Amino acid sequence: MTSSQSALAPTLPLAVTMGDPAGVGGEVLAKAWCRREECRPGEEPIPAFFVIGDPDWLAPLCPVQVLDDPAQAPLVFPRALPVLPISLANPVRLGQGDPENAPAILHSIERAVALVAEGGAAGLVTLPINKHVLQSAGFPHPGHTEFLGALAARHWPDAPHEPVMMLACPQLRVVPVTVHMALRRAIETLSLERILTVARITDAALRRDFGIDAPRLALAGLNPHAGEQGRMGTEDATLIGPAVALLREDGIDARGPLPADTLFHTEARERYDVALGMYHDQVLIPIKTLDFHGGVNATLGLPFIRTSPDHGTAFDIAGQGVAREDSILAALQLAGSMARARSQPQTDARA
Repeated sequence: MTSSQSALAPTLPLAVTMGDPAGVGGEVLAKAWCRREECRPGEEPIPAFFVIGDPDWLAPLCPVQVLDDPAQAPLVFPRALPVLPISLANPVRLGQGDPENAPAILHSIERAVALVAEGGAAGLVTLPINKHVLQSAGFPHPGHTEFLGALAARHWPDAPHEPVMMLACPQLRVVPVTVHMALRRAIETLSLERILTVARITDAALRRDFGIDAPRLALAGLNPHAGEQGRMGTEDATLIGPAVALLREDGIDARGPLPADTLFHTEARERYDVALGMYHDQVLIPIKTLDFHGGVNATLGLPFIRTSPDHGTAFDIAGQGVAREDSILAALQLAGSMARARSQPQTDARA
């Protein structure tokens, strides 16, 4: 790490979870570590990090050094990938998820959250898991984010822990108000309360974690042309419009409902800091079109920092050496940036 990077890096390293070792997570992480000294002017530095996983899984991919204490990670990081060891039940077979390795995969996530709670890491970056593999071993949660919410409740029982998914790239930040559900179910689930909750969490996170003193929130309409005065649906007038009015009464710079078909072109994106969509594809299609390989998943609304590459385990290409590291690099850079923002004195432009 260069001296300029050290000056910008968080004082604590980031914890990276193992994810499913049969996927591309180890490959992209090793490639990211090999690019640790690459930082062009204006780019975020690649912060020091350590992995909670099986050293034998990573050893064929890059130099590895086992840690006794996460505090050793910044000293080790320039010469080897620091690993806090967890043993897998079975050797890794790339491309073939193994339910018997599920306990180690979950323990990696649990240990990372505990270390953040104890002050041993600045935040966590999670490598992709395979929900089918975990659920076949008895994993009770719908997905990664819900598990992290449960761990937040365990370690920070008095802190809010309402997970909200943000996808981010240099050109765009987006938040879906409803996430992984059928479109019909998303429309049925949409409510004034849900819109307000997601918008308020997003506003608070942009202030605390992104250093934006007065965030501008653009709320997309649900229906074509934002309902066109009720001719194409009433939800924009009965749910989204009232939510925007209440948010503005709270001092939040919310705008909308705005027609989604004109919300994502270059000039429009200059007028807001985040776009909130009413359903998953409404905002994920634009960001994945703009930056398919480099998008980052950041979980807002938790008492700790969590980012993740915006891709899955990719069992179909695991072990082929073709997986791209763009998204994990961006996830590491964003987590480091968020950690620095949290370390700064907070101001509230609404006061």
